[in-house]
Amino acid sequence: MKLYGIPNCSTVKKARDWLAQHNIAVEFHDFRKHGVDSAAASLWLQQKGWTVLVNRSGLTWRGLSEQSKQQVCNDAAALALMLEKPSVIKRPLLEQNGKLLHVGFDESAYSRIFNL
Repeated sequence: MKLYGIPNCSTVKKARDWLAQHNIAVEFHDFRKHGVDSAAASLWLQQKGWTVLVNRSGLTWRGLSEQSKQQVCNDAAALALMLEKPSVIKRPLLEQNGKLLHVGFDESAYSRIFNL
């Protein structure tokens, strides 16, 4: 199981703290250090779509030009943006064997996922 995100993101910190408190070991993938794999991002887009995966309220999105924002209107355009600027991806992403279990962090959702 992997948790994707950026270590200094407050939502990622909450998810990592919750997992640690419940003694759940996950591999952490830092988008800033390791980027994002095209195949993995494509698989996520197939499962959730760009409107779920692109964080349109974050600093990275807000820093884009209006033209760049308007170009992100489908999965292909979102994939290009996600590969260029991984910090635009909503986080954290909880994944197991290529399946996205959850996007973002919600205690009750994590409790259901881990049967707690």
